[in-house]
Amino acid sequence: MLLKKTLLLLMVLTGSIGAFSQNNPEATEQWSPVPPIVTPGISAFINPPSDAIILFDGKNLNAWENANNPGQPAMWDVKNDILTVNKKAGNIQTKEKFTDYQLHIEWRIPADIEGEGQARGNSGLFLASTGPGDAGYELQILDNYKNTTYVNGQAGSIYKQFPPLVNACRKPGEWQSYDVIWTAPRFNDDGTLQSPARVTAFQNGVLIQNNTILKGQTLYIGQPFYKAHGPEPIKLQAHGDKSKPISFRNIWIRKLS
Repeated sequence: MLLKKTLLLLMVLTGSIGAFSQNNPEATEQWSPVPPIVTPGISAFINPPSDAIILFDGKNLNAWENANNPGQPAMWDVKNDILTVNKKAGNIQTKEKFTDYQLHIEWRIPADIEGEGQARGNSGLFLASTGPGDAGYELQILDNYKNTTYVNGQAGSIYKQFPPLVNACRKPGEWQSYDVIWTAPRFNDDGTLQSPARVTAFQNGVLIQNNTILKGQTLYIGQPFYKAHGPEPIKLQAHGDKSKPISFRNIWIRKLS
């Protein structure tokens, strides 16, 4: 840590901090303050209300497609009412596009998960997918039950922007939930930003993002930015780390606009 701080100081003094921040993922990592740990209640699982659109109920992936090749089927694994990431098949996204919404999704880290830091049960919920790969706005999914990483990259963070208010993770092998209110950004006719994106999110029934105003799309390297877009799909990430793939169930959405 001392070496990293010394390197950053030297770069500031030599005027090279700009190039460093553009090419090094560590430039956008935040390591403190560490969100306090909160033990969630027994259950935060919610059955869909009458006006919900069911995105996954354990039967099939008819509502999803390949995120890198829209129109092609989503090739993740469905078994015993559970959806499991197929890392070789890449990210998947909803066929339908959304603006503002309420979303419920449940996810589970394998009980025998291995790895550490970002290489431990990594995935992501992209609240709006603006292109192939990891383009869009990501709410991080990761095993952070006794697993340390940069705080704006742990579970419940707006990736590389805002840490969660608290760490409400359950231990591997237990189902967890996100409940998200997403307000999409608006743009003027000339493509300039009219109003930024906002997120309120609960993990396992515990508030982790409170009307958070996003700086732009989430990036692994570099600074966030906004680029004009309209309604977009919701995307789930097939992260390339070597840990075992995570699973999802009970995904539904309510349109708010």
